[in-house]
Amino acid sequence: MKLTVTENTKELEKNFKEACQNEMFVKLIKKIKLTKMEALKITSKIEDCVNELEHCKDCKGLSMCKNAFNGHVKMPKKENNQVYFTYIPCKYLKKRKEEENIKKEKLKEQELARMKDIDFSDKKRAKVIKWLDEFFENFNFGDSFKGLYLYGNFGCGKTFLISALLNELTYQKQVRCEIVYFPELLRTLKNDWDLYEEKINLYENVDILCIDDIGAEKVSDWGRDEVLGTILQTRMNQNKTTFFTSNLSIEELESHFKASSSIDDQLKARRIMERIKQLSVPMELISENKRK
Repeated sequence: MKLTVTENTKELEKNFKEACQNEMFVKLIKKIKLTKMEALKITSKIEDCVNELEHCKDCKGLSMCKNAFNGHVKMPKKENNQVYFTYIPCKYLKKRKEEENIKKEKLKEQELARMKDIDFSDKKRAKVIKWLDEFFENFNFGDSFKGLYLYGNFGCGKTFLISALLNELTYQKQVRCEIVYFPELLRTLKNDWDLYEEKINLYENVDILCIDDIGAEKVSDWGRDEVLGTILQTRMNQNKTTFFTSNLSIEELESHFKASSSIDDQLKARRIMERIKQLSVPMELISENKRK
């Protein structure tokens, strides 16, 4: 049986009154300046938005998203007296996109960087550049060469400098080199376990490896011991040259790897650091943020 216009209006009024018991519902219609008549007609749709906002309050990450469109929240919008609904990216999705953009920038830098492109005008970089230049001149297959643990402030060009050296070695001395952004490697392996053996084998055996942005990842026993520890142990046993870039000093990185205050975690963190020290020479680079 169809409702009459009066009955339908009463039903809308009832639903609207019940919805107004929710403080977030009231705030939302005030925020976009809906009149009561406008809100009456779309009460259920606004309630959908409120439900999604409620999901966001306790959400800990994209993997926990309960909304219809992962990483987004449905929101009403009013323009020219017309109300429509759109999907707004959440803070976790925005952060992921920022990280992806940084990764793209780094990849572009890595692909194009050459020693001739290095900026020699910044005296703060002189010590690092001299080390890289001497490494290139002296590098020979079969000899054991320590890499560099290059740490310093964000955006000072650590990855670019190492990339320039590795690209030069690739083009002029046919050295097989790989640069892996460590937080991304862990995400990739978590999302596809079938890649584990292939990726670990590659990074264990490539001639020169640079583990980029170590210390930026979320610490876990698996990432620290099964991924990083495995790669470093094999490279140390085979005297494989290994580079690192980080925003953390050696001491800060060791604290980072202590997932808890337990003796076991402290020993495991120390074991990782011993491998890093065995494979590389620590050097600090504090310079202007090139990404500004």
